Amino acid sequence: MSTQPEIGPVTTTIRPILLVEDNPMDIDFSLQAFEENKIANPVVICRDGEEALEFIHAHTTPDDLRLPIVVLLDLKLPKVDGIEVLRHARQHPIWKQIPFIALTSSRENSDISEAYALGINSYIVKPVNFAAFADVVKHFKAYWLLINEPPFAEPDRRPR
Repeated sequence: MSTQPEIGPVTTTIRPILLVEDNPMDIDFSLQAFEENKIANPVVICRDGEEALEFIHAHTTPDDLRLPIVVLLDLKLPKVDGIEVLRHARQHPIWKQIPFIALTSSRENSDISEAYALGINSYIVKPVNFAAFADVVKHFKAYWLLINEPPFAEPDRRPR
């Protein structure tokens, strides 16, 4: 049985970002870049595909405040890979509406094609240095958290 995903306290009505990532350095990069870019959304971390599937099964209603506003999904995960997580999520009526962004090291055409065929909303190859990664997060914030309208209305849609 896997450990519970990490999440900060849910003290606001701002939906979290679900980060599905097994590499500790990439998790640190993500959290530092979120902080540098002043992203206020709490972050839920699932460290393998099995944890991600457990999280998906536990949050299946649109009024669940832990249902994420967006999912950042690594494709190369232990236990269950990201493609299988995406395939499973897209079969659920609630989860197929949530934006999924592949944030992965894979540039393989087969991974890119399969991810889009399964309904990934965006595919980003992880930058290897922090400055480039922080720049990606800046653009991620601008589009996915500020411009894009999420599928489930947030009771408190203030700037993030």
